[in-house]
Amino acid sequence: MKPSKLLPTISLLLGGLFASTGVAQEILPFPPVPSGSQAGVTIESSTYKKRVEPRRLAEGAPNILVILIDDVGPGTSSTYGGEIETPNLDRIARAGISYNRFHSTAMCSPTRAALLTGRNHTRVGNGQIAALANDFDGFSGIIPKSSTTMAEVLKDYGYNTSAFGKWHNTPEEQITSKGPFDYWPTGYGFEYFYGFLAGEASQYEPTMVRNTSYVERPHTSGGHNYYHLSEDIADDAIHWLREQKAYAPDKPFFMYWAPGASHGPHQVPKEWADKYKGKFDDGWDTYRERAFARQKAMGWIPQNTQLTPRPASMAAWDSIPENEKPFQRRLMEVFAGFTEHADYHAGRVIAEIEKQGKLDNTLIFYIWGDNGSSSEGLYGTISEQLAQNGIQTKISQHLAPLADLGGLDVLGGAKTDNMYHAGWAWAGSTPYQGTKLQSAYFGGTRQPMAISWPKRIKPDAEPRAQFHHVNDIVPTVYEILGIQPPSVVNGVEQDPFDGISMAYTFGDAKAKGQKSTQFFDIMASRGVYQNGWFASARGPREPWVGGIPPGIREWSPLTDTWELYYIDEDWSQANNLAVTKPKKLEEMKSLFLTESAKNKNLPIGGGLWSTVLYHPEDA
Repeated sequence: MKPSKLLPTISLLLGGLFASTGVAQEILPFPPVPSGSQAGVTIESSTYKKRVEPRRLAEGAPNILVILIDDVGPGTSSTYGGEIETPNLDRIARAGISYNRFHSTAMCSPTRAALLTGRNHTRVGNGQIAALANDFDGFSGIIPKSSTTMAEVLKDYGYNTSAFGKWHNTPEEQITSKGPFDYWPTGYGFEYFYGFLAGEASQYEPTMVRNTSYVERPHTSGGHNYYHLSEDIADDAIHWLREQKAYAPDKPFFMYWAPGASHGPHQVPKEWADKYKGKFDDGWDTYRERAFARQKAMGWIPQNTQLTPRPASMAAWDSIPENEKPFQRRLMEVFAGFTEHADYHAGRVIAEIEKQGKLDNTLIFYIWGDNGSSSEGLYGTISEQLAQNGIQTKISQHLAPLADLGGLDVLGGAKTDNMYHAGWAWAGSTPYQGTKLQSAYFGGTRQPMAISWPKRIKPDAEPRAQFHHVNDIVPTVYEILGIQPPSVVNGVEQDPFDGISMAYTFGDAKAKGQKSTQFFDIMASRGVYQNGWFASARGPREPWVGGIPPGIREWSPLTDTWELYYIDEDWSQANNLAVTKPKKLEEMKSLFLTESAKNKNLPIGGGLWSTVLYHPEDA
């Protein structure tokens, strides 16, 4: 690996604070410090000098908190034009800066792997969710030790590290109580973990893990006489922060706080859902128009942005029978309350940091979504596993048992595993096309993000519009700390980053973007960005259409129709230039194949192997 250019850059950015006093090293872990004592035959003939561990970090290195909310789209949060109240995201945005062209992958495990490693998701084995991994290198479900996580590196430099909530980066066959534990959070550099390993969990009866042991959850949380998962992981994070202050007050911390919210099932105490009664009565089409108007009015999106139309395969609100609309409205009210509730408990963690007097020197990344809003609830359901497994049902099959359980008011409680209609997910994607699982469109991948660091970043309401990705978080942190990206960790040679630092944007909203290329692919819904251009192919399936997609076994990526957008002028991918710019389209298609080969993203559609298209017995 070539010597890093990070240190001179950070010297300019932060006055050389970390560059001048930190100790950067390319081979980790650091070698043991030899004793300064000399042993003689007897104690009297020996000299004693206590060994002193050298400072690995500059004095004043910040604490780091990454908050990652699950399955929320760019048009949901009130901070950025949506109708779900998010006062704590507001707080971080007001205290710092926000990004309106920041991206994830279109699926949870892949995004988390890219976020923690600074590499593209398939290059770290996460082209598909960990539960549906296969034997292709890019889809193994295993983050290789050649792509060490940020937690591992920060731990070696002297940080205390912890993770709370959803993990979803361990292969399904390895999450038993007997391990192996190499690919659990504690095997990836987190000294402490409390949460769940799977992709989703009941908010009332989750299967919880502490470090490498399955544990019984508490019976209450958040000071209430009931239990809720978001409250529990906030409680535990606060407890960890207090212990960290008591036992290691001079050490900085890195915390990764990732609630299960707002992934299905959508579950929250009734009073939170009731806050939104009547607010969505007009349906998803009208919601989308309102959110779009607010986004433009607040300057979150350009004034010339176009609101993209509803897909032909998705139901209009007016087509929903009147007797079903109360059910559909309540599902959205529950989702909204669930989402605000998650933001509230993220705020409790932030408040504890402030109470300890550490907020001024805490770098917070608040990422609003690991992918777009989820349309996997299909037509609205009281049992989201039915929908996620493509089992076709009629709304009457949900309304009848719901009535037996107590009616609409039980939605969001422990008796149902409800999830909203895909139309609400599409509304949450405003102004873009697409939802979760669609990498071809920004509704699946564009995530608002706020960053605050009061000691070093001045508040600025102007959005940062440079094109960036979750794989840029790790390089950003390393640049800030003056850390050399290691070339070897625990004897394993390291792969280079795919991400770049975003630190150049901290003080200049109009700085020229430095990320030239980024590829996207989830189950063959794919795209590639380069210097303002974005080419994409929808792939063989629409996530809001239940059942096995017609013709999927005959599908080939070689016959997909591609689209082309110049997103520097077409913010929402509203104007397809494929017909008028055929030469450019072919250039971008070729670039996508080059990036796929480089990033272990072959075969195209490899993530479909164990889900829809193929099964091992077919091989």
